[in-house]
Amino acid sequence: MRVDVLSKEYPPEIYGGAGVHVAELVRALRAMPDGPDTRVHAFGAPREEPGTSSYADLGELAGANPALRTLGVDLAIAQGCAGSDLVHSHTWYANMAGHLASLLHGVPHVVSAHSLEPLRPWKAEQLGGGYALSSWVERTSYEAAAAVIAVSAAMREDVLRSYPAVDPDRVHTVHNGIDTDLWSPVHAPDRVRAQGVDPDRPSVVFVGRITRQKGLPLFLRAVAQLPPEVQIVLCAGAPDTPEIQAEVETLVAGLAAERDGVVWIREMLPRADVVALLSAATAFACPSIYEPLGIVNLEAMACETAVVATATGGIPEVVVDGAGPDATGRLVPIEQATDGTGTPLDPDRYVADFAAALVEVVSDPDRAAAMGRAGRQRAIESFSWGAIAARTVEVYRSVL
Repeated sequence: MRVDVLSKEYPPEIYGGAGVHVAELVRALRAMPDGPDTRVHAFGAPREEPGTSSYADLGELAGANPALRTLGVDLAIAQGCAGSDLVHSHTWYANMAGHLASLLHGVPHVVSAHSLEPLRPWKAEQLGGGYALSSWVERTSYEAAAAVIAVSAAMREDVLRSYPAVDPDRVHTVHNGIDTDLWSPVHAPDRVRAQGVDPDRPSVVFVGRITRQKGLPLFLRAVAQLPPEVQIVLCAGAPDTPEIQAEVETLVAGLAAERDGVVWIREMLPRADVVALLSAATAFACPSIYEPLGIVNLEAMACETAVVATATGGIPEVVVDGAGPDATGRLVPIEQATDGTGTPLDPDRYVADFAAALVEVVSDPDRAAAMGRAGRQRAIESFSWGAIAARTVEVYRSVL
């Protein structure tokens, strides 16, 4: 069985959780005994990896709306899938390539649901009229797909609510995973110091893109209430819009004026540096207001770091809340608008609750360490990529 995996992101060009998912899934599929012949079609510059094809933007669409440029690449990818037995696309950027390849070559199209356009209306800020186009692409692809793989049970519910024409029997839940060999505790104080962080002081780390769904402005308001000795480490870049970048810059400047230990790392760090920062942290923060699963939480847990995260989307399927021995962190309740934005109905209360959870965790380092150990054990037992690849192949076989 030949499977062609279609993605905007693929190493070395990865900027989000979907790209991490694709890279790890492909690696696990290729490692399976008697597994599928797995090919990759990805946006971007040429890659040296065997079985991987890259596609640049069409020159004729230079300067066009980004959504149109995406469709130009999708056309080329669809042609490149000739000979495949099944195509598997990830995110709306590659969905149309999968849909067209399915029609053109007469093969099943499987879609992985990492996020949904109807639940990200703020993307209109980023794409302008292209948001209507991306939404059409996603709906068309989901409704025609032979199968949809949701990365969490919560995401499956979102798919069925957003696209009621999709047959529920065609929507399968297969969680995101984590490589607990690549993501494991590494105590490297010199690496941490090289990023401007003191490994001997407590710290709270945020890792994510600067986008509305990640809740960074809310987080920056919450951490103002942390004890002064706690460092605030932001691994945050790739802003969606100039407006949110300016908002974050203003909030960070305000924090830095009131306390020391505010470190903002804007470039994407090598994994070894992220692992070192997570391993040295007292807590990892995930203030997302929309998160189908939250692979960053798994990465932190695998590094034995306690997690404080919003109780939204698929996050409660990953983070175990509470004071018991199995707890991996704290979940912060949130009441959200139902208009697709996920905006907190009471932002001040959410900020206060998030701050209280952070203070609770960083004020008890021994308890935080115990949560971290439980988190790694949970990552190992429940979220291995080998098991996820096997479940994904089951979905493939169900539509062939």
